[in-house]
Amino acid sequence: MLKSQANMPNNVLSLNALRAVKNAKNEINEDAYRATILGMSKLELLEEMVRFQEERSRIGELTPTMMVRGKHLFKALEANAETQELRILTGAYRRHLEFELIEYLKSTRGC
Repeated sequence: MLKSQANMPNNVLSLNALRAVKNAKNEINEDAYRATILGMSKLELLEEMVRFQEERSRIGELTPTMMVRGKHLFKALEANAETQELRILTGAYRRHLEFELIEYLKSTRGC
């Protein structure tokens, strides 16, 4: 590898991963899910978070569908957090999910 290539960011995305994320967005109807999340009470949001974490534990990995859902869920949790600590925690997890989604798109896992 050339020295100049070593410093270049990896901007190559997997087409199969892009398709998987697009299918995930269609599968959950991303706009409808986002609207549902935004209409939830704080208790309902916390219950949805518990369901999300249980599904994550059961499956053992983050699927594209879970990454898309989680991104919206944790953004809503962050916006509705009553304490600074909860806002920091939910924001960190939202950013983690966004990072995982980007890494998934760059990976060959979607192939």
